[in-house]
Amino acid sequence: MSSSSSSRLSADARRNREHWDAKADDYQSRHSAFIGRPEPRWGVWQIPEDELGILGDVAGKDVLELGCGAAQWSILLARRGARPVGLDNSEAQLRFARRLIEAQGVELPLVHASAESVPLADESFDIVFCDHGAMTFADPYRAVPEAARLLRAGGLLAFSMASPLLAICWNEETNDPEERLLNDYFGMHRFEWPDDGSVEFQLPYGEWIRLLRRSGLAVEDLVEPCPAADAISTYEWNLAWARRWPAECIWKARKR
Repeated sequence: MSSSSSSRLSADARRNREHWDAKADDYQSRHSAFIGRPEPRWGVWQIPEDELGILGDVAGKDVLELGCGAAQWSILLARRGARPVGLDNSEAQLRFARRLIEAQGVELPLVHASAESVPLADESFDIVFCDHGAMTFADPYRAVPEAARLLRAGGLLAFSMASPLLAICWNEETNDPEERLLNDYFGMHRFEWPDDGSVEFQLPYGEWIRLLRRSGLAVEDLVEPCPAADAISTYEWNLAWARRWPAECIWKARKR
């Protein structure tokens, strides 16, 4: 097990660490059964990896999960022959991960650190990924270059998160998206949630592409999953909205 010093954290990473340390028990109580399926699934609607084909064959590959929570994803990838490492900014989340790893009987090292500053060596991984994890709660201007540093040549960066379109349609008062544009698109980057103290991040589509390219990554795909009409979720997202417009996106980029 590795651990990072809190002195290396940015102010936002420190705020998000405090938020997730306080929220971890409630989060796992609400969502652990839903996201703890016997196969890897993506996002709020838990669309199977075998259907989307984001990571592909992981057997024999070194894989880093950024924002692993209770490590449900990493445990499943270990069973598919990967050599995963789980990283999370929250020690409280990692306590859940340790319990689940022991219960499942897999070998899986954990790292307590922010994705903005990872205490691991350059070019250590074939895949770096997250599912609504660190790329939402870490500054992408720090986290994307860091992910690129950790990847070997030809390695894959894949991450899911809410879409920029959802962000510009989001009504903070109702905590739901509307069928109209409400927020600025240009200049979006950092969003504070005053009710819980957390900070989330988002960029316009073009800026994501430029950032990935500046970091030495070539964009391979942008998947915009559409949930099924009968989809259910413990995350209480607006299914009707997500059936009409992309509420989530999954970026794939390859290190050049």
